[in-house]
Amino acid sequence: MSLRYEQDPQQVRIDVDEQGWRLGVLGYQALLVEARLTPKPGLVDRRNTGAHTDMDLGTFERAAAALQPWLVSLAQAGLEAGRAEAARGESLDEALFTARLRRLGLLAERSMLVATGGVNTHKGAIFALGLLLAAIGRRRGREGTHAATVGNVCDDVAALATPLLSELGTRRTGPVTAGERLFHSHALPGARGEAAGGFPRARHQALPAYRDALQEHGDEERALLHALLMLYASNADTNLAHRGGLAAVDYVRDRAARLLAVGGADRADHPRLLEEFDDDLIARRLSPGGCADLLSVTWVLARLPE
Repeated sequence: MSLRYEQDPQQVRIDVDEQGWRLGVLGYQALLVEARLTPKPGLVDRRNTGAHTDMDLGTFERAAAALQPWLVSLAQAGLEAGRAEAARGESLDEALFTARLRRLGLLAERSMLVATGGVNTHKGAIFALGLLLAAIGRRRGREGTHAATVGNVCDDVAALATPLLSELGTRRTGPVTAGERLFHSHALPGARGEAAGGFPRARHQALPAYRDALQEHGDEERALLHALLMLYASNADTNLAHRGGLAAVDYVRDRAARLLAVGGADRADHPRLLEEFDDDLIARRLSPGGCADLLSVTWVLARLPE
């Protein structure tokens, strides 16, 4: 099987096998699950456009469709790297592997922007899911499916992302991203910091909350909303800091923590509580987009063995 990316002027063509395809589709499903989950305070969902005026659920779904082949290619890159390591009996050059992932990620961003008319819906998700899918593929390619456990994969992501985090500390000339500005002004490491830590909030907080809630009442949407509140209460979301400074980060954390203290999405009336939270964040124009990305990561991690 091969994929051709017509939106890329370089006409990139990548051969993929069934394992790479299924793993990439898992990432695509994670994007759809996150986007359609409702109600998500401050975020685009089936209820409204959250704190955004330039995107809606349809925008997210078009972007996810454009990103699916790139997620497949990122997963396949990991599989190929792992298989090459198994054949050679030694690790590949990490810098070259990371450079390949970076290139694929940039091409994925380009496809996203074409599909959305220039609107950034998934830049953070491309980074987080791209690293995650590549790490899963690499473990499976090198040691077999059983070896791609939550712990192993998160450790592998941390090893890949740590050099990327160090780049934030280097001031450079020319345009800088919002994440770079926030790192230098408020010491917020953002998405790179989460990845360099092996997704600690997704792994140690959101994932257990999701699994416990799912076991308790068997409702995946409620379990995901409970995990999302856990992320709101713990993550220093740079999307919030960009819109409202550190005060916005603290406000959302505190509000989510108070909701969790009274039961969170385990409560029967959780839709009302979350809708009130949603209306509040919309009025304040606050969107915890980094937490949405980590929820997609959490959903994928839940499909791996412990």
